Amino acid sequence: MTRRAAEIRLDALLRTACDVIVERGLANTRTADVAQAAGVSQALVFYHFATKERLLAQAFAYAAEQDLARLDAVARSSAPPLTKLKRLLKLYAHSSRPAAWAMRIDGWAESLRTPELEKVSRRLDLRRREDLAAVIAAGVADGSFDCADPAGAAWRINAILDGLAVQLAVHERVISRRQFAEWVRLTTARELGLDPAQLD
Repeated sequence: MTRRAAEIRLDALLRTACDVIVERGLANTRTADVAQAAGVSQALVFYHFATKERLLAQAFAYAAEQDLARLDAVARSSAPPLTKLKRLLKLYAHSSRPAAWAMRIDGWAESLRTPELEKVSRRLDLRRREDLAAVIAAGVADGSFDCADPAGAAWRINAILDGLAVQLAVHERVISRRQFAEWVRLTTARELGLDPAQLD
């Protein structure tokens, strides 16, 4: 197998593993399930991932990296801070679909017991907060935002986003998507000294 073919096969295995994990959950996913869904032997799965834990951690990281790549593109763009903030909030809201959140919620839960998953989860969560904090700091610097603690504001805004998104994903009809967007907008506006209408 050429190196390029191996990379393509690895990418396909990770995508398939993500689909299986969303369907079965991290705790109930077996390497045999991933192999069957991918149409490959279990030996090939172990060729790429020495252990089930490594497979799950890398699949979790693969899924999160897709979202983070989109967030990073916004955060590093040349748009003004307010425009970046609105785009980041919109991207996050779009990632709040139950299927997208199933793996994230599972990842957090399994991180309590699996050190490899905890390392991946912590690194990815911190990157999300760092992107938001950088956008807030840039907005403070150019006078768009009024915030004495950009890092703390990023943590608090993300905590609201995470908590509401979990409710949307886990508890059907407890809150609406419209309520989610409105409460995130109000919280963010308060943190940054904005009129909520500026975040429409």
